[in-house]
Amino acid sequence: MKGIVRAAAENRLLVFIFVIGVIVVGGFAAKNLAIDAVPDVTNVQVQVVTSAPALSATEVETQITQPIERAMAGRRASRRSGASPSWASPS
Repeated sequence: MKGIVRAAAENRLLVFIFVIGVIVVGGFAAKNLAIDAVPDVTNVQVQVVTSAPALSATEVETQITQPIERAMAGRRASRRSGASPSWASPS
């Protein structure tokens, strides 16, 4: 380690040129960075809303909502009370 520090201190011009080179190459690489390198962070969701006015709340739950949620098994899902909607995000 002492040898590296001593060599850098003795060859300041070479170290300066090397640092400038790294900065130039880094700037060139950043400028030419493809936009695809940025990940897509959009939140993709599917909303399933059902309506069965002839069924009671219990029947809607057992005959509609639960089968839909079972079909979406393995997905992150959330449910809101009041109706029969279900939301799922891809896993």
